[in-house]
Amino acid sequence: MKSLRTDRLVLQPVSADDFPDLCALWADPEVTRFISGQPMSSEDVWLRLLRDIGHWHSLGYGNWSIRTHDGTLAGVVGLFDYKRLLEPPFDAPEIGWAVAPAFHGKGIASEAVGAALQSADRDYGFARTVCMISDGNLPSIKLASRMGFNRYGEGLYKGQNVTLYERLLPPQ
Repeated sequence: MKSLRTDRLVLQPVSADDFPDLCALWADPEVTRFISGQPMSSEDVWLRLLRDIGHWHSLGYGNWSIRTHDGTLAGVVGLFDYKRLLEPPFDAPEIGWAVAPAFHGKGIASEAVGAALQSADRDYGFARTVCMISDGNLPSIKLASRMGFNRYGEGLYKGQNVTLYERLLPPQ
């Protein structure tokens, strides 16, 4: 399991030690607004955390906690294959992110997503990564565009319309 460092951040594979901070993150309605539509209970956060820990052990990649150098949780970012019941289904590793409101507008998401994509390119050689973003989530749409993602379609996930984006591995 690989940790990543940037100028301001430490990305660590999620662990049980992250649970209290993740409970606070996922309980925030602003964080979950475009992801699940509602805050998560501690039980749901625990199940999500166990899924993400298992993802690292099964596939060798997954979600990282995003922490500032002083240890404050700023959010999560990850590369994963959740086998989503999405129409049309994903056919490449997915990237996703969530950042606590206190860190919005500070470039934290860009820095973390950039580090995750560099890892995707360098460490895993994914030829393509994908993501889905709710239509109203303009900050994430702008971030995806800055990171090289292009819209390639629309999908339906859990009864909600989402826009699908892809990023091809940059030429070497």
